[in-house]
Amino acid sequence: PPPRRPHHRHPHTPGAPPHNTPTAPPKAGAKDKPPRRSHPTTRAAPHYRGAMHFRVLTPLDVRSSDDRPAPVPETKVRALLAALLAHHGRPVSTTRLVEHLWGPRPPANPTASLQSKVSQLRRALDTAEPGARKLVTATPPGYRLDITAEAVDAGRFTVLTHRAYASAGTRERADLLGEALDLWHGPAFAGFADSDLVRPVAESLEEQRLTALEERAAARLELGEHAPLTGELAGLVARHPLRERLRALQLTALYRAGRQSEALAAYGEIRTRLAEELGVDPGPELTAAHQTILRQEPWRTSPRGTGGAGSTGGTGAIGSAGADDRTGDAAPAATTATVSAPLSVAPPPAAPPTAPHPR
Repeated sequence: PPPRRPHHRHPHTPGAPPHNTPTAPPKAGAKDKPPRRSHPTTRAAPHYRGAMHFRVLTPLDVRSSDDRPAPVPETKVRALLAALLAHHGRPVSTTRLVEHLWGPRPPANPTASLQSKVSQLRRALDTAEPGARKLVTATPPGYRLDITAEAVDAGRFTVLTHRAYASAGTRERADLLGEALDLWHGPAFAGFADSDLVRPVAESLEEQRLTALEERAAARLELGEHAPLTGELAGLVARHPLRERLRALQLTALYRAGRQSEALAAYGEIRTRLAEELGVDPGPELTAAHQTILRQEPWRTSPRGTGGAGSTGGTGAIGSAGADDRTGDAAPAATTATVSAPLSVAPPPAAPPTAPHPR
């Protein structure tokens, strides 16, 4: 046999095929691909922890955590925000939001149009405070506003009034109610209260405001502040002429201020109006205030605001003094108004959605 030829190894890169190893030809039309680059890990945006606050006891107003104005453009976007604020923390269905914004004539694509308004609202909040767009969340069957009660002035008002009604001290009760009432700068949800989504909440807040005004007036009567109350109650009675509690407080303030004839005239006016407009007689509290004036009953105030024995709520503790404070025959004690927590009218339940779930 012929002699074997020696095999010479050629140096090559470790892991690479030998030089004499054939390689597959490139495919026709193949293009060179750029090398892959390693990307840094993308982190999710942190949860929004700001403190934007909203005002609905005035023309709708939005503020950043440092109290800078946060403009919300366009009427429909503001109407959307008002509806979400009225249903604080609860989702509102897309169907009801579309009806709230466009009424009986919705756009051709109502879901897309609503999503556009939601995007505008999120953008406005995020412009005022980065991250605040997360407050508007898509929650079946629609959208909701993820905020705390303290973020809305209406929520702070309710908290303060509940603290006042639970207080045993007359002065503390009057001060807390005064602080709560100072949050009001106009009708609740002004400009948006005609909507079915907002009206029940706006009416409930107005009733709570009137109740707080009455209870504060009663506390101030206990503290002996009847003189300045005569003028304040006159304006309230003019705006709410058939509200008997206000009339009873007005009669008491006038009587204690030495204006007995005006008090009796005010009682005659309300009695006539109740008969002519409602066909009813004055209720027990108003009748008791009238009888107190006719009997010339004395009263006792609570100058230190302790609210302890010897003082009552209602119309200022007329006839609640001890036997040694009375004059003439013993008179029956005046009725004491029961202080109750404000009414809370919940909005109608959200209807099931008829449109696809929002993004």
